[in-house]
Amino acid sequence: MGSNSSKISDLPKNEYLKKLSGPEPVSENDPFWNQLFSFSFPAPTGSTELKLLEEATISVCKSLVENNPRTGNLAALTKVFLSRTRELRLSAECQNHIFIWQTHNALFIICCLLKVFICELSEEELQLHFTYEDKSPGSYSSDSEDLLEELLCSLVQLITDTPLLDITYEISVEAVSAMVVFLSCQLFHKEVLRQSISHKYLMQGPCLPYTSKLVKTLLYNFIRQEKPPPPGTHVFPQQSDGGGLLYGLASGVATGLWTVFTLGGAGSKAASSPELTSPLANQSLLLLLVLVNLTDAPDIPNPYRQAVTSFKNTQDSSPFPSSVPHTFQINFNSLYTALCEQQTSDQATLLLYTLLHQNSNVRTYMLARTDMENLVLPILEILYHVEERNSHHVYMALIILLILTEDDGFNRSIHEVILKNITWYSERVLTEISLGSLLILVVIRTIQYNMTRTRDKYLHTNCLAALANMSAQFRSLHQYAAQRIISYTCRHLRRYVYVLDRLYSPCSPCSAHQRCFSAPSDNGEELLSLTCSHILRSYASSLFSLLSKKHNKVLEQATQSLRGPLSSSDVPLPDYAQDLSVIEEVIRMMLEIINSCLTNSLHHNPNLVYALLYKRDLFEQFRTHPSFQDIMQNIDLKFPELKFKYVEEERPEEFFTPYVWSLVYSSAVGLYWNPRDIQLFAMDSD
Repeated sequence: MGSNSSKISDLPKNEYLKKLSGPEPVSENDPFWNQLFSFSFPAPTGSTELKLLEEATISVCKSLVENNPRTGNLAALTKVFLSRTRELRLSAECQNHIFIWQTHNALFIICCLLKVFICELSEEELQLHFTYEDKSPGSYSSDSEDLLEELLCSLVQLITDTPLLDITYEISVEAVSAMVVFLSCQLFHKEVLRQSISHKYLMQGPCLPYTSKLVKTLLYNFIRQEKPPPPGTHVFPQQSDGGGLLYGLASGVATGLWTVFTLGGAGSKAASSPELTSPLANQSLLLLLVLVNLTDAPDIPNPYRQAVTSFKNTQDSSPFPSSVPHTFQINFNSLYTALCEQQTSDQATLLLYTLLHQNSNVRTYMLARTDMENLVLPILEILYHVEERNSHHVYMALIILLILTEDDGFNRSIHEVILKNITWYSERVLTEISLGSLLILVVIRTIQYNMTRTRDKYLHTNCLAALANMSAQFRSLHQYAAQRIISYTCRHLRRYVYVLDRLYSPCSPCSAHQRCFSAPSDNGEELLSLTCSHILRSYASSLFSLLSKKHNKVLEQATQSLRGPLSSSDVPLPDYAQDLSVIEEVIRMMLEIINSCLTNSLHHNPNLVYALLYKRDLFEQFRTHPSFQDIMQNIDLKFPELKFKYVEEERPEEFFTPYVWSLVYSSAVGLYWNPRDIQLFAMDSD
């Protein structure tokens, strides 16, 4: 650091850093600090440079860990930074560029050191290093204070109270990043942390009163999507010749820092991510998700989750319930617009899920919008490109649809929205289709992809639940959507009988069933020659009762009973036998969906009726099947309306905590952690 630094590889040899980490104490009033904070090397712009910075920081930290107990230089550095933050707001108002630049550099140094300390030291050791003071003769110890807590509170205040200007954009991003680093101890534990210094500092004490203000600020940072000042428009005014060394250094570092923002920092970690235009919005959203997904402290609920679940629209004048803490108001229209525009990122989709699931005010507002296509279309596009998305992103998109389809008003309105020329849907040219029909097509395509590729039971169950919720409100289905509902059901009917045939005649080179399926297709034409009695002979009726809560146990007993005739040894059943339960569930649900539509809106769906009549011979074969006959006989029996409600798992943090931190690892700007140190989630080879 200091005015002589030029590149990252030189940092371990830098005289200022050597003095900071060396055996000699540095007083808080020493001019050394101004020199240390006046560095000008270009900020890292990719994973390679970030790795170099990490390695250089580790080298400095090793020396600091050894000497800090005697020198107290880490505490001195922290106190100098804290004294500067108290004047930051005034400096911004007075356009004191040099002061803000040096304060940013101080925070940058602290952030780099803290990141390594958190990775390498225990919490107790980390706290100790912030308590050490100069032990040289003549020095004195101040009253006991928790500098680590004071540092965190200072970061919170910096984020919430510093006006966002061109000259403060950089330090605002660094403050958010430093808070993410402060919470990063979770990365180095396999289990979800339920007690830590993060819980202690953030959920009680001086940080707690800032909860709602911090959440609101982070949300507005996401909403506004403020871009950094462009290269060439530096925050430092142009100086005449001889304007001074510091102005020249400031201009140089500004260029480097704007470069890292423009290029997206650790962009090589997530090459497939869309171009990052607002580092502050990105970092703020990641920090917000981390805070919201902190586990509750003992006897203290997570206040950041409380704030996210209770905030209201600025146009809502009703009083807040006295029992709800950490409340605030925000512009819902701006929030809705930002959420619609940013759904290409995992973190924006996760925020949308969090708000829809946990904040009833947001959910009610969104369901009342007359332009729901702006929100639903990006979600459908995520599901349509399922091959290109990670499984967590697909889950979140699908659960959002499930939550939306719990509302009858939504299910009716999506069939009234007519879309034209959906260019990203490539299976068929859709010049005009309702949003509801498009949703059906995409969800069926997702089920089909899952059944043939990933075989994830929870994914297809949620897909089917969303279709079931919509089924009673199907209106004027597009011809292609109606055909896909019927043809997809036929496909699984065919597959179902095929699996039964393999299960009971595994040694037959060409059984009756196999001859029927010699040329399988989605249309299910080949099943027309099969008789219902043949199906019933293939599988005993007592083994079918998907509606029974004991279905899985019955199926397990049935498959176990089949082991004897097939083999005398205890050989595991083939995959197709294990698939039987899944296939039956899909058939059952698809038939219930068709039944629900015909029962509740027959006259609104002529295309579905035509498609069903075209395949009536196929469905007739299953009329007396013990698993499906109640649905097949829907003309004589009216079923209750299908309704499914999304319920979060009992311990949701076991899914969401690793997910959120994986997003931080892959998407945070300018932050790098060695993948070998990560314990929370599985890492790909780096």
